[in-house]
Amino acid sequence: TYLEVVTGKTKKVDMKKLFTLIALACMAWAMPAQAQVDFGVKAGLNLTNFSINDSKVLAAENKTGFFAGVTAKVTLPVVGLGVDGSVLYDQREAKLKGPGTTLKQQSIQIPVNLRYGVGLGDIANIFAYAGPQFGFNIGGKNDSFDERLDNVNNWRFKDSNLSGNVGVGVTLLKHLQASVNYNFAIGKTGDFDSVGDAIDNIDKKTVKAKANAWQVSLAYFF
Repeated sequence: TYLEVVTGKTKKVDMKKLFTLIALACMAWAMPAQAQVDFGVKAGLNLTNFSINDSKVLAAENKTGFFAGVTAKVTLPVVGLGVDGSVLYDQREAKLKGPGTTLKQQSIQIPVNLRYGVGLGDIANIFAYAGPQFGFNIGGKNDSFDERLDNVNNWRFKDSNLSGNVGVGVTLLKHLQASVNYNFAIGKTGDFDSVGDAIDNIDKKTVKAKANAWQVSLAYFF
């Protein structure tokens, strides 16, 4: 320990704690410097499953969509561990049973995943990953469709939503990457109002839906 004069007062400082803090700061600085960062492009297909909490009012059929954008992965100086992130234009569709209308969601999706891989020499690397995905709606806020049967429905997509990813993939020759994952919504993706036509008792309720999707993607890292 040693003594330090601060604002006219004598203060005792523990040198062990000081050196520990310096060592931790150096480690935090050194790890990003040792990490390997690769950039690339990514694209793939969505098989969208709209999960609706009241299938008696309305149901949806699966439809395909696509996504494309830029991606990056960080290989940490810990064997097998890494982080990847992307900025993607994402389009998903679902056909509503009854009205026969197709809903189209357009958004910017930002997945951030923690990954763990096992190397097979320089030829391939097999990995599993999981993490959150942040979405921001860039399509129309409202998607209206015609009155059918006893309901008047007005679809509303949320401005932003949170989802999660769980998947597996393989990297070939350090550049080409193929993966498959399940993207599941955390909270509602959108909703609509269902209004009954009874004269004496108008029954109105909000039906919520989640847009989950199986995703298959290809990426190329430079």
